[in-house]
Amino acid sequence: MSESVEVERLVKVYGSLRAVDTIDFTVRSGEVFSFLGPNGAGKSTTVEILEGLRRRTSGSVRVLGEDPWSSLDRIKRRIGVVPQDFHFFPTITPREGLRLYARLFDRRVDPDELLARVELLDKADARYDSLSGGQHQKVGVALALVNDPEICFLDEPTTGLDPRARRSVWEVIRRLRKEGRTVFLTTHYLDEAQQLSDRIAIIKRGKLIATGAPDELIAVFGRPARLRIVGEAALADRLRERGHAVTPDNGGLEVELRSKAEAVEILDAVASSGLRWQSFSTKSDTLEDVFIRLVGGARDEGNGPSVAEARP
Repeated sequence: MSESVEVERLVKVYGSLRAVDTIDFTVRSGEVFSFLGPNGAGKSTTVEILEGLRRRTSGSVRVLGEDPWSSLDRIKRRIGVVPQDFHFFPTITPREGLRLYARLFDRRVDPDELLARVELLDKADARYDSLSGGQHQKVGVALALVNDPEICFLDEPTTGLDPRARRSVWEVIRRLRKEGRTVFLTTHYLDEAQQLSDRIAIIKRGKLIATGAPDELIAVFGRPARLRIVGEAALADRLRERGHAVTPDNGGLEVELRSKAEAVEILDAVASSGLRWQSFSTKSDTLEDVFIRLVGGARDEGNGPSVAEARP
């Protein structure tokens, strides 16, 4: 599989602050790649460098085989961007907006075909300010597709949306992937990244701290599966006597599972103990659990001036 994005030893410095500190990663063509991190970790700076909006301090960046800073005129015709908090002219309709963008990019497009691809054809003639938040985001994606981009940069595309609208946008992202487009996604919703991503990179204080497929990151950094039992506290001592690792858990107890067969053994021990118990369930770590373990709760300092060295 070819690579759409290649980043080697990328550094961005603002005075004494290293906002991006010698990071390396690649994005494969046709995959959904999520770039995650706490506020101020260096995500926005990195993405702006990839989009050709910000000059790097050092290192190498190639997007579709070209330097995005020195080749912006060519790159911008091959990428699509939906910025965070996307807004558009309030009284324009989606169909009118697509025709406008087509003229700006000197492209011939069928607005209705693009709107159908993002499930918005029924709102083709509705004013933008009459649309819902999820529909606003779909307008942004449709506009980003006018130039038939090879890579779509989606920055927090579902922030503030209700669960139904979020999942509707997820389907649009999955469709982009099926079309063979590369999707570079930033999001604070870890379930979103776990559901959509082929691979993930996590950045903290400007440094890349983990990369891999969601399941790989969970396997490497997550805790083993656990069996949660709600019952008498004395059950913990009974299970420890049998060599099981037990920890208290909000009125119940958790028992680490080393194999699926061990769950049957533990439940048999609970049932034969003569002690009272009410219920059991299994628990496994999610990407969110891994993210919190790797990143912690601390907020990093900002990436520097929001428009410093950015192109107009």
